[in-house]
Amino acid sequence: MSILNLHHLRLFRAVARDGTLTGAARALNISQSAVSTQIKSLEASLGHDLFDRRGRNLVLSEAGRIALDHADEIFRAAENLTATLKHAEAKRRVLRIGALATLSRNFQIAFLKPLIGRDDVEVVLRSGTQEALLRGLEAQSLDVVLTNLIPARDVASPYLVHALADQPVSLVGVPNRLAGKDHTVASIVASEPLVLPTPETSLRAGFDALLERLGLVPKIAAEADDMAMLRLLARADAGVAVIPPIVVQDELETGRLKEYARLDDVREVFAAVTIARKFPNPLVQEVLQTKLQNAV
Repeated sequence: MSILNLHHLRLFRAVARDGTLTGAARALNISQSAVSTQIKSLEASLGHDLFDRRGRNLVLSEAGRIALDHADEIFRAAENLTATLKHAEAKRRVLRIGALATLSRNFQIAFLKPLIGRDDVEVVLRSGTQEALLRGLEAQSLDVVLTNLIPARDVASPYLVHALADQPVSLVGVPNRLAGKDHTVASIVASEPLVLPTPETSLRAGFDALLERLGLVPKIAAEADDMAMLRLLARADAGVAVIPPIVVQDELETGRLKEYARLDDVREVFAAVTIARKFPNPLVQEVLQTKLQNAV
């Protein structure tokens, strides 16, 4: 078993942060060839390539991402040792989660619940578009992506889709809006302005299909691609909202909003997307297993 050379590890961390051999060499005040040689020695010692070359830049490989996490931990521990000899810092693991910017915050919190309050886990949560998040997943800057837009799956697709929840969708509004009126789906759609998800969402596609089967044409008061905005529009009494109850569970529990009718055959599917890795983050499997068990 070869002994890890910490000097090589320090050079590797500098290259990983700068993205180029030239910049790292300049910052360390040594020659570029020396940096290159010692990085190759580290790769030979570890048995894996740590970088992929893209143009003039060096991008961390999957093994490189793991090596950088450990390098940061090693040097952080050294700094702590210098500061204090009282006790060693508890080992912390990092889980990097990407969440669709329009995804229900309540669902995100429910997903994170097994990790909240744990001293050994640090959660990094980033939001963005589906395209940007999936790019981050492939670049290994994210461990898992939470979404309600299921990515296309074919033989060329790298994505592994884990179904986490299949939530009902309802017509929800302020408590007195339908006082004395019929609460059937057909009656509400025929008489009330609606707050709807935008047409490109899977939720809207299911609702439009239901309306076509019922032969109904809705009166649209507002459309939004953000669940948080749908929730706020419902609270502001802009109309009756088509929304999963989980998104407004706090308002339903306090009586600020009321669930008037459940939409048959319209469901909101929440999923976690990962990709196959040689070195998977064990926290991903841990949280997925917990979530899937709770969903059964």
